[in-house]
Amino acid sequence: MTLNDHPGEPIDLAVLPDNRVLHTTRRGEVWLHDPKTGLNTLAATLDVYQHDEEGLQSIALSPGFGKGSKKDDWVYLYYSPPARHPPVDDPATPDVNEGDAPITGTPADFAPFKGLIRLSRFRFTGATIDLRTEQRIMDVPVDRGICCHVGGDIVFDAAGNLYLSTGDDTNPFSSDGFTPIDERPDRNPAFDAQRSSGNTNDLRGKILRIKPRDSGGGYSIPKGNLFRPGTKDTRPEIYAMGLRNPFRIELNRRTGELYVGDYSPDQQQANPSRGPAGTGKWTVVRKAGNYGWPYCATARLPYVDYDFATGASGATFNCAAPVNESPRNTGLRELPPVTQPDVWYSYGPSPEFPELGTGGIGPMGGPAYDIGKADTRGRDSVAWPRYYDGVPLFYEWTRDYVKAMHRDGRIESVLPSIVFDNPMDMEFGPDGALYVLEYGDGYFSENPDAQLARIDYIGRTGNHSPIPVATASATAGLAPLTVAFSSTGTSDPDGDRLSYAWDFDADGRVDSRSPSGSYTYRQNGLYNATLKVTDPRGRSAATSVRVVVGNAAPVVELVRPAGGDQFSFGDVVEFEVRVTDDQPVDCAAVTVDYILGHDDHGHPQTTARGCTGSIQTTEPSGHDPETDNLTGVFVATYTDPGTGGLPPLTSSTQVVLQPTR
Repeated sequence: MTLNDHPGEPIDLAVLPDNRVLHTTRRGEVWLHDPKTGLNTLAATLDVYQHDEEGLQSIALSPGFGKGSKKDDWVYLYYSPPARHPPVDDPATPDVNEGDAPITGTPADFAPFKGLIRLSRFRFTGATIDLRTEQRIMDVPVDRGICCHVGGDIVFDAAGNLYLSTGDDTNPFSSDGFTPIDERPDRNPAFDAQRSSGNTNDLRGKILRIKPRDSGGGYSIPKGNLFRPGTKDTRPEIYAMGLRNPFRIELNRRTGELYVGDYSPDQQQANPSRGPAGTGKWTVVRKAGNYGWPYCATARLPYVDYDFATGASGATFNCAAPVNESPRNTGLRELPPVTQPDVWYSYGPSPEFPELGTGGIGPMGGPAYDIGKADTRGRDSVAWPRYYDGVPLFYEWTRDYVKAMHRDGRIESVLPSIVFDNPMDMEFGPDGALYVLEYGDGYFSENPDAQLARIDYIGRTGNHSPIPVATASATAGLAPLTVAFSSTGTSDPDGDRLSYAWDFDADGRVDSRSPSGSYTYRQNGLYNATLKVTDPRGRSAATSVRVVVGNAAPVVELVRPAGGDQFSFGDVVEFEVRVTDDQPVDCAAVTVDYILGHDDHGHPQTTARGCTGSIQTTEPSGHDPETDNLTGVFVATYTDPGTGGLPPLTSSTQVVLQPTR
């Protein structure tokens, strides 16, 4: 069942105790879905730094949110606050991108790009998040202006300890798809993962475990982390280290098990002088440990020490006793032994885990169903069956599926008839249904297939949810604006007779109970006109149409380059963006992102500003444009300033360029 089919660029979700759902977008929005009305409303908009993968990342509710004796209303967010003077591209210099960190230089050249990603908590005030109530918990320093791997996730255990996953903040595109350990002194530090994942004195490439203080922000260190507080050259927050990009983690509060998915490098073939092919991992973390990156893909798959200055290969790293000799290492030289993951796989068929199939590598640590916390009462319960109780789910972002990881070692497909379109996050709600955030096919924008959805179990009644369709005669105009609405196309899989409820002005009150209707908007505003349809047994679904009164959404076109154009990696590509709007267009607010497309995912490389300019494309080492499925993706975006008290409106478009063969 679709809950929100206009979710922005969706990143993470959290289900409230009353089954309302919060979800984030990378651009800084937090949306709230209300299942009673079907409405999707904006709960907060954060000002965030955006370059490559940074922005608003994870969202989580405090363990005591809305329930129990320690009831509270805290919402945790992990986001990139803008710097006071952030380096951004200047449209007045179309041949230079000041927002990109230099590839080579001195420490003084790199210093302006030092930034951070912040973990904070905010009060939830019923339908919105009050950003004025921010309490800062932790800052994770990062290197800005260069790709990749900054994503994080937040989970809590039964004792109230918070786990935060962090990426290695390292560029993977100049290491031939093997381990990025470039130690050259003039090289941007972002090319050496030894400074982050392999560094016991750094918070990146880790799972951090802390206990937030009850008031005022900050945290303490619980027992059981990898290093005792006070250990020289270590950070006591570290629970698991040696991770590349643990983008999604989940925790089973009943057992204390932490489920971790860790992303893989892109090299598809092993090389004895460099190391193994790309390897994704899923594992159950029960105690603190080191998972090997950047020295070992797993405890049994070591990389080879490689000198990026001379191109010479050295010895194979010792996964039983890895040593960090990078000049950028500020932590211990001798590292803990590498822990073997529970599941590992590459691009081709896995001899150990053939159930995983073949394709890209995008492992996600999913939730374990807890039937004891699900609402199983009543004939119309949507709670999943006992069969899945305690079984963790593993989902694959690139392969569009979900697997059940049974304790006896069986790996079983979950709902194989459903295509999970680039699943971004999933969580079981208090009602026992599975809530899923899907990214869709596309790159760093709202994709046509993106959605927030809910998957109900209907085994008891066999009663399916209806499928609503809503259309409008107009979606923009000046007040007074009369719009005719229709539900034509709405259906019910069981053939049930449906009842209709329209909320044209998104105020939470029903305006019409007819299949179609008309409404006159007399005040300027942004309205999500919502249609909710319900079958005789009470199962319902909703959809909405956005109507803008008083401010038209801009229309963005990429005049140059055009979709399907050919180019060579390393070319300078000229761009021209045409924006049509009912307000004066500010070309300084136009952004053009260049993204390296690989299979069905992408890595942002740079962001330029202006209606015209040029972008230097990158040459991805470790990829062969002749054989690998590589593309150059350009995404143009414009946000108008809003008018008459209306919020700004954003539109984007993208084109895909094909490399010459």
